[in-house]
This record gives sequence, structure tokens and C-alpha cells, in this order.
Amino acid sequence: MSAAERAGAGLAGYGRLPLPGLLLALLGGLALAAAVVASISLGTVFIAPETIVAAFTSFDGSDQQVIVLTVRLPRAMIAAAVGATLGMAGAVMQAVSRNPLAEPGILGISWGAALAAVGAQVLLGVGSLTGLVWCALVGAAAAGAAVVMLGALGRRGLTPAKLVVAGAAVSALLAAVVQGLLVLDRESLEGARRWLAGSIVGTNETLLLQVLPYQLAGILLALLLARPLTTFSLGEDVARGLGQRTGFVKGGAAAAVVLLAGSAVAAAGPVILVGLAVPHLSRFLFGRDYRRVLPAAAVLGALLVVVADVAARFVIPPEEVPVGVMTALVGGPYFVHVVRRGMAPL
Repeated sequence: MSAAERAGAGLAGYGRLPLPGLLLALLGGLALAAAVVASISLGTVFIAPETIVAAFTSFDGSDQQVIVLTVRLPRAMIAAAVGATLGMAGAVMQAVSRNPLAEPGILGISWGAALAAVGAQVLLGVGSLTGLVWCALVGAAAAGAAVVMLGALGRRGLTPAKLVVAGAAVSALLAAVVQGLLVLDRESLEGARRWLAGSIVGTNETLLLQVLPYQLAGILLALLLARPLTTFSLGEDVARGLGQRTGFVKGGAAAAVVLLAGSAVAAAGPVILVGLAVPHLSRFLFGRDYRRVLPAAAVLGALLVVVADVAARFVIPPEEVPVGVMTALVGGPYFVHVVRRGMAPL
């Protein structure tokens, strides 16, 4: 069998679903809707479902209805948006790099965005949300480029193992610089402390509207690349042999990851390991066709972060644990599992 025939057979297999796709999509959508309702309802003040409905159908200005529209709903929407973008960013990174550990937090992209945002505040006095979002996007791009260049050094070039090592080194360096900046400016320390742990406490609709255009642009770009990513995940040589413009795909994927991860960090700080676990689960449920994997990663990522945010409210009441801590509790064991299973390319 020729290489093209083997590739065609592989692509045909990528389209098969372990379970009925429509059923899984329906269950995922219902679970996400239920999680959003729970996020709006549960907290220090319980809000009954009928009050939530009344806030949209017959608003009367009561305290609980105001809480629904100005606090709980924007928070749930931001949690869902952050989870969706991080899940898709991880799926795109794993498809292009064929690395099972590729994820914005592990490969330094999230910390690059965080450093740029904190540095802009501390050193340049940038205070506008628009300015901070742009700084986060630039920082994400710069960190990603640094990781790729560092991992490509040496005779063997860029390999999955070297990519992870380079990402870990860059992440550690950037995190240390962030902490150093906050020590120099103690006034910013308390405000940034929870954000750097990955928190959406106190977020509002203004923040959501600021980051939403970049998130939607990243989602759209990733979806447009879904078919090429399916071919690319078979290997760059196979994709090139099938006539794919691999440089174009990698450039588009890099832009999508910067938009997705940078906007997520601007909204909630470096929420880690969502982009690691979610793509694996998406491929397990929906096969390896990225036209299905990417939407599934968005839904599952949104579900994970919304549920984590709800759980974070009840760990040490009345205080709230940052959502990044909760996602780390889920993603950490999975990270160990993937490492123990081996670093072979996807």
C-alpha cells in the first residue's frame, strides 16, 4: 500500500465515532446548560430557578434578580468562554505538534500572556481592559515563538519531548519574572494574586465584551482549519505529500492559539491544564476528525471550567478557591497519566 493510500485509510478512520455523535452532542449541550444554571443559582446566596427565569422575563429590580444579571450570569458566561477557548487551543496545539502534552499553560503561552499584562500594568501604567487584552495577546505570541525556537535548537530539531522541556523552562522563567514585578509594586500584589491563580471572581459583562471579539476570532479561525488539522495530525510529511500547505496551516494554527489562549488569560488569568485533558477526552469520544474534535473541545472545556467554578465556591466557604486551582486538581493527575503512558507523538 502506498503512502497516499495509507493516509487515506487513516483519514477514513478519523471520521468514525466511538459513540453516536448526535447523542454525545446533545448530552454535552444539556450538561453545559445545566452547569450554567447551577453557576447562576448556587453561591453564598441561593437563587431559585424561577427567580432566574423572572430576571429575563419580568425584571422587577429585586436584589436577587440584579445579582443574576450583573454578577452570576456574566461570571458563568466568562467561565464558559474561557473553558471553550482553552479547550480548543489545546486541541489545535496537539494536532499541529503531535504532542500529547501540548497545552497553553505547559508550553509557556499562558504565562507569556500573564507577564505581558502584569508588566503593562506595573511598568507602563496600562489600566484599560482593551490595552491589557492586546498586551496579553502579544505576550502569548512572543512566549510561543520563544518556546519553539528554544525547542528547535540542537541536531534533532524540534521534537515532542524537547518542546515540553522548552515550554517548562520558559514557563518557570516567566512566572518568576511576574512574581518579581509584583514584589516591586506591592500595591498591585493583592489585586493580581488571585488573578494569577486563575480566578473569575468579580468579573463582569464589561470584561466579557472586551475579550469576546478575540475569542470569537480565534474560534472561527480554528474551525476553518479543522479539515487541514485532521490531515496534519497524521504527520507533517503525510500532509505535505497530500498537497497541503503546511506552512499556512502552522501559521494559521499559531494565530488561532494566540487569540484563544491570550484572550482566556486576559479574562481569567492562567487557568492551567484545561487544554491538556479536554482534547484527549474529545478525541476519545468523537474520533480524530477535528471537524468534530474542535467543537467537542469547546463544549467540554466550557463544561469543565463552569463546574470547577461552581465547586470552588464550596471548598472553604465563605471564601472561594480560584478556579485555576480546581482545574489543576483535575488536570494534574491526567498530566501524570499522559507522561507515564509515554511521550510518543499522537
